[in-house]
Amino acid sequence: MRKSYKIIALVVALLFSISMLSGCGANSGSSGSNGNSGESQEAKKDDYPNKPITVIVSFAAGGGTDVGARVLLPYVEKELGVPLTVVNKPGGGGWVGWTELVNAKPDGYTIGYINTPNLMTGYLDPQYKRKENLESFALIANHVVDYGAICINPKETRFKDAKELFEYAKEHEVTGTTTGVNSDDHIAIMKLNKYYGTKFVPVHTTGAAEGKASVMGGHVDVYFANVGEVTAPHKNGELKVVAIMAPERSKFLPDVPTYEELGYKVYSWSARGIAAPKGIDQAKLDKLVAAFEKAINNPEHIKKMEDMGLAVNFLKGDDYMKLLKDDEKGVLDVSDLLGWKK
Repeated sequence: MRKSYKIIALVVALLFSISMLSGCGANSGSSGSNGNSGESQEAKKDDYPNKPITVIVSFAAGGGTDVGARVLLPYVEKELGVPLTVVNKPGGGGWVGWTELVNAKPDGYTIGYINTPNLMTGYLDPQYKRKENLESFALIANHVVDYGAICINPKETRFKDAKELFEYAKEHEVTGTTTGVNSDDHIAIMKLNKYYGTKFVPVHTTGAAEGKASVMGGHVDVYFANVGEVTAPHKNGELKVVAIMAPERSKFLPDVPTYEELGYKVYSWSARGIAAPKGIDQAKLDKLVAAFEKAINNPEHIKKMEDMGLAVNFLKGDDYMKLLKDDEKGVLDVSDLLGWKK
């Protein structure tokens, strides 16, 4: 009997020892697994980006924003090592695309172009009751500043230059394209009407490409656009640029007078930059900023942009935010022209 007890005791002790060893092994394995998991997560974070990035353009293909983006992005791809794909989301004066951008997962794989003053007018106008504002975006970089221009169909017979156009528009209604309600083009039209008594009637479109087609097809009288959108059509004879809304003549259109030269002190421009949704990891944002800075300042990129009449104006951080805040103030200063009800 004693011998049986001894055998049982030995078996129990042996089983206990095996159990302890297994437990230690499991703990050791668990610890190693957690460590590897941590390293894996860190590695995953460090290898950003590791898949294609979507770039939302809130206007139709063929417009200034779209064209500029497609020129720039191949240079950004070289810096990041992954494809950047443009997805056009026109409508709502840009807010179809911006709403999608703001609500996108802030993982660094969805970014987009933001345009001023369209962006500001969309959230400052009380009728829209939008909660979004500048703080809803994580700024990456400004790309270009593009001054306004006014164009006519070369076959137009009622007026052949800006002086004749403005005189005609004081006596007759003249339709003019815009890229949307409260856009830079819309604001320019309202300024001309209020301060100089013209009778321009805004015709809102989904973007510059639609506006251009409307004027070329004879459906709208005047094409309000930006220098970058009209330089090539002006030079090849598709459209005739009669004036630009800038403090001085554009080096891209040296033969075209400014509004101010003609006695109309009206300025208009659109700043186009890139942003991510708020909440993106700072390390990912820093990588995007660095990549866009190198790409935007690439001499080859700058030359291609200038060949199309697009003036590169790289800004980041506080400098970019100051530009946007200044544009925001400018919009508030003309809110009465837009008929906003407070």
